Amino acid sequence: MSAAGGARPVSGRWFEDLPEGLVVPHAITRTINESDNTLFSTLTMNPQPLHLDAHFAAESEFGERLVNSMMTLAMLVGLSVYELTLGTTVANLGFGAVEFPAPMFHGDTLRAESTVLSARPSSSRPGQGIVAFEHRGYNQRDVLVARCERTALMRCRPQDT
Repeated sequence: MSAAGGARPVSGRWFEDLPEGLVVPHAITRTINESDNTLFSTLTMNPQPLHLDAHFAAESEFGERLVNSMMTLAMLVGLSVYELTLGTTVANLGFGAVEFPAPMFHGDTLRAESTVLSARPSSSRPGQGIVAFEHRGYNQRDVLVARCERTALMRCRPQDT
């Protein structure tokens, strides 16, 4: 219940609104800056110099610091929440394939789109369904920088009482 006593509003999609093959371009984009990358890397105890050491990274094949790929993954999934799962998911069940075909750099902007790979009612949890998503992240030049498969337990649309 919300503070006003009514049902909590949702912007995610109910299980019934997630048919196999549905493609959802996500509205929110995010530019990743140096402080985002440094904070994420240090909060997650990742001292990789490719993320934190400008001199080290300048001498690498990339020529500059890379955005932490786990940050790219987390942000990719996060960008999908508003249109897919906000208020309608029960649980994240797991990830399948995760790929980073191109790096992200400070100042790059991430945009996302998702495809429903499969959807089926849960056999053990009435009123819920299992949905497999493929999330794809692109930089501002439309280069694919991240892709992952994710499975979520989703709520079915509430029945009117």
